Amino acid sequence: MKILLPNTIPLDDLIVEAGDEAVRYDVTAPIPHDLRDADVFVAWQNTPDNLASAARELGALRLVQTLAAGPDAVLAAGFRPDVAVTSGRSLHDATVAEHTLALTLALVRRLDRLRDAQRDSHWDDEFLAAQQNPLTAPLYTLAGASVCIWGFGSIARTLAPMFELMGATVTGVASSAGTRFGYDVVDDAGLPAHLAGVDVLVSLLPATPASTGAFDKALIDALKPGAVFVNVGRGATVDEPALIDALRAGRLRAAALDVMVTEPLPADSPLWTAPNLLLTPHAAGNRPRGAAALIARNLQALRTGGPLTNLVGA
Repeated sequence: MKILLPNTIPLDDLIVEAGDEAVRYDVTAPIPHDLRDADVFVAWQNTPDNLASAARELGALRLVQTLAAGPDAVLAAGFRPDVAVTSGRSLHDATVAEHTLALTLALVRRLDRLRDAQRDSHWDDEFLAAQQNPLTAPLYTLAGASVCIWGFGSIARTLAPMFELMGATVTGVASSAGTRFGYDVVDDAGLPAHLAGVDVLVSLLPATPASTGAFDKALIDALKPGAVFVNVGRGATVDEPALIDALRAGRLRAAALDVMVTEPLPADSPLWTAPNLLLTPHAAGNRPRGAAALIARNLQALRTGGPLTNLVGA
């Protein structure tokens, strides 16, 4: 098999069998002619034009292995229906969970506000008073808070115990109501009523036609007044104008976005100046762990006809 590996990630620990040919390619350029007979295409941080070139030119392709947790960019490239697509689900669980916890703590503890006070050489006595006031003190801690994770998959399985260790009660939202990984989950129909008691809503939603703009004015209004919102899933799932309006009106206490509808975020985006909003540049994952092992497992499955790991649509 000829296996194309991206030049954006070290994969020196990838073990291939005798007779296989692993070749590096540039994720920003069209696929060279001498690589167009590849059987396997591994994608990571590719440009849309590169993915489109791969979809158009790789006529012998059997498998696309994206190292991203969400396969949306690969699916949008237009690969043939007979080409299997496998995702990088699980490769980013630990890093995304860690970043999500950091963003949540930053919002709850209002580190954004304290950062601004430091920049202005200002001792924030108002913050200190609110943190110490018995009526408002619960806003400044995860202890006793209700945290809801929207999109309760493998990342949530890693993240939920972290919140529990901080003293929070964790619930989730999934395609069907019940119990997942030992946590109570509601389905989409039950989400609006559930949000009335939620202090922190974390979105891990993937980008799908059904999830586009899912966090809209109606769901914002359904949230407990003063709640905070963190999105580390996909930018397309958030109605950004509605989010900005809610922050300006104080309907949301604060929010953090690691993903946006348009990336990189344009300099003229109103998100830059929205109040009580923390932005990070799609940095929550960005460090696939165990990529070589996942690729090797799917190469072996391709050789033997066994089941592919993280097969999209399965």
